[in-house]
Amino acid sequence: RGLRKDAAHLDDWAKDVAPSTELRTWYAHDPAKFAEFCRRYTAELATGAPRAALDQLAARAAAGPVTLLTATRDAAHSEAAVLAGLLRRGGSAPAGEAGEPACYAHLVCPECGAVTSEGHRDGCGSA
Repeated sequence: RGLRKDAAHLDDWAKDVAPSTELRTWYAHDPAKFAEFCRRYTAELATGAPRAALDQLAARAAAGPVTLLTATRDAAHSEAAVLAGLLRRGGSAPAGEAGEPACYAHLVCPECGAVTSEGHRDGCGSA
């Protein structure tokens, strides 16, 4: 939270793996609805452009670390948790299962987008 997209220096912004607006609106980050959210979201990711984007993300994850970012305060009940679980299983998982959330946002410089433990980018005023 609090990191601008343009400051994050992302390799990819996989919009097609995001839950639909309808699903996000229905869910409203209500933890009581999370199991059903997982089921519906996994179903959305099963076909079409979302499936292709998930397959591409799974291929990246198979080749090395992938960091999933989310703006929600409750990462354990987010689409990132669902995606993490799917990626751990090669892109498919039983409905209702999610991965363990991790938050590394505090390690990212909001100005230059670098992981602070690895040093700031040239010209960063926070260095």
